[in-house]
Amino acid sequence: MGKAVTRRKTDVLIIGSGVAGLTLAIKLAKKRPHLKITIVTKNNIDDSNTKFAQGGIATVWDLDKDNFEKHIADTMDAGDELNDLEIVQMVIKEGPKRVKELIEWGARFDKKDNGKLELGKEGGHSENRVLHYKDITGWEVERTLIEMVKSLKNIEVLENFFALELITQHHLGRIISKVTPDIKAFGVYVLNKNSLGIETILSKTTVVATGGAGQLYTITTNPEGSTGDGIAMVYRAKGRIANMEFVQFHPTALYTKIEESPNFLVSEAVRGHGGILRTEDGEDFMLRYDKRGSLAPRDIVARAIDNEMKIRGVNNVFLDVKHIEKEDFIKHFPNIYKKCIREGVDPMKDMIPVAPACHYFCGGIVIDSKGKTSIKNLYAAGEATYSGLHGANRLASNSLLEGLVFAEKICKSISSEIDSIDINEDIPNWNITSTSDPKEMVLITQSLKEIRDVMGSYVGIVRNNIRLKRAINRILLYYKETEELYKSSVISEQLCELRNLNTIAYLVTRSSLNRHESRGLNYNTDYPEKLPYNEITLI
Repeated sequence: MGKAVTRRKTDVLIIGSGVAGLTLAIKLAKKRPHLKITIVTKNNIDDSNTKFAQGGIATVWDLDKDNFEKHIADTMDAGDELNDLEIVQMVIKEGPKRVKELIEWGARFDKKDNGKLELGKEGGHSENRVLHYKDITGWEVERTLIEMVKSLKNIEVLENFFALELITQHHLGRIISKVTPDIKAFGVYVLNKNSLGIETILSKTTVVATGGAGQLYTITTNPEGSTGDGIAMVYRAKGRIANMEFVQFHPTALYTKIEESPNFLVSEAVRGHGGILRTEDGEDFMLRYDKRGSLAPRDIVARAIDNEMKIRGVNNVFLDVKHIEKEDFIKHFPNIYKKCIREGVDPMKDMIPVAPACHYFCGGIVIDSKGKTSIKNLYAAGEATYSGLHGANRLASNSLLEGLVFAEKICKSISSEIDSIDINEDIPNWNITSTSDPKEMVLITQSLKEIRDVMGSYVGIVRNNIRLKRAINRILLYYKETEELYKSSVISEQLCELRNLNTIAYLVTRSSLNRHESRGLNYNTDYPEKLPYNEITLI
């Protein structure tokens, strides 16, 4: 593979090209045009979870019917009151400004005939407040941001660069732990997937915006690149991680007999538009679980569907949209309609088969209101973080909003501090000790399959201590095997993704064992009650 001698220097290094990373890059480039800003993304720039967001961006827009207090209350209720109220207030109140800014940059959202923005309603929301672009809002947001990034000369984009390790004092020979008070980030080591060489990128400030880890489960709405790289990297660097037990399963992924990955998402906006969840015999079963019916928050709906499937011994329930006018449905959900037709389901005649799928991580890297992590000169934003916004369960369409608001906060913080930070030139290049390829790729693929099977069987929507303990024992075995393979093999993307997902599996399972209550997305039959106090699970 050759010697790792390539070194790059930049003022601001952003890892990830979703809504948070791209928005931050744009804001910094405009605010500080003399700074060099580098975006590292492990695939193409448009390959992120943002692109897959169907529903939209939730924000208070129609002040005649809606207000900040309602949106804040809905967010706290969905999060089972485990949210950080000050963070919720900050994000909700700044939301409209950030969305207006996005529109000024060229983002298109659906409008009514009178020219006003059309606002949708999704589960857990008390009012219509979701701005959307058909059923591909994320794609539209990503398109807008990428075009803006390409127009700014002080932004460099490195595609097909896989971030391996966060550089800290550890790489200077110092022993550090989670209680070390002054851990600093100096940049990252990256695998150049084009040259297969390992490069050193030094920076004054680093931002992790790498998204979630939805590929931890076999059934998932997340793209293949969603492997928890940033969270795992910060955990190995002794950064603080919290609330990893709160894994959100979207209630309505399209159920198909032929397995596909990622599973196609049937947006919550469909239920907001009038879709009703039913059993095969037509019962509106959600009314037995929550007075809000099909528009209850996602954790409640996903558990209800999971329970109905287990009771009836079936693989799915159904989403009924037959009562919605065909023209109206196709106008709002053209891609969902096309996908259903391709799968042999006519939504205007047949109920749509759906089942829960892993969708979103509400825990992650601990950040404050400025996006700062527990490691100096290291920020984080988006799904890779625990900001306190989502609590124990994310309210629909609050994720893109979080990315926009924290990009603004991080921009202000970096702008005010970066001039006092110097690049550390003493960092060594990556020490290549492994020179052999894995003898069999099946060692990687089979381990990944087994980890996903363990997580799906033992750490899914409903958990108990016996399952969790069995899972942790198996995960620790996989960890030992993976580390041995990592130390003896040439670095590859597949091996590193396996290593990262193994770490995430441990964090999710350990965090779930540590929470002795059923709250939000963590439902443990051994602890069916919610405790009367609010604590996060730090690891």
